[in-house]
Amino acid sequence: MLDTKEQETSTQTDVGSFGMKQNQDASPLGDEPNQSWEKELRTIYEEAVSRYQQGERGPDRVIPSTGLAFLASSGTTSQELYDFVEDWSEVGEPPFETVAGITVVRRDYFFRIQGGEPSSQKISMKSLPPGSSALGGYRWLPRIIAKARAKLRGELPPDLMYGCGADRPFLRKVGIAPADFLRIVWEAGNDDQAILKAVQTRATQS
Repeated sequence: MLDTKEQETSTQTDVGSFGMKQNQDASPLGDEPNQSWEKELRTIYEEAVSRYQQGERGPDRVIPSTGLAFLASSGTTSQELYDFVEDWSEVGEPPFETVAGITVVRRDYFFRIQGGEPSSQKISMKSLPPGSSALGGYRWLPRIIAKARAKLRGELPPDLMYGCGADRPFLRKVGIAPADFLRIVWEAGNDDQAILKAVQTRATQS
């Protein structure tokens, strides 16, 4: 899935920003889920991949109904998992390990910040910075920051994907895994400059 179903490329240009309100007292470095949790996620994921490869389409037909409660208990929707299944089946990325890492961070945020209560809101596509916007010379950074904040809160609309085919090249370029970027955004709260600093540091090391 390519962000809003359009191919967009990440290069460098001018500055932009996007903010959100967040509890700064909760740490993003939570306990990792146990092996049984990851095993259950893998089982659901692999069944979904199998169904997709057999020709089924859409989250209602691809994500097994037995896994819906498990996903909901981690703050994840069937659409979000379906997007990863679709991309893996069509283009060979991201691997399950990346999907699991992203889901772990969302799960941590869901429990630590939201108390296990899903948000009743979805962000408006119109509120997102355009793909051409930039921060500190990094094109796409304002957009992926906004998407990461929405992903953490469980507020992505169905047509928007965190870790999409435009996000992945940007994150590879700056040497940050999708799950790590979510934790950076969580740690920074509303401070876009802190996120920029982290991106600059990791980019020089990659």
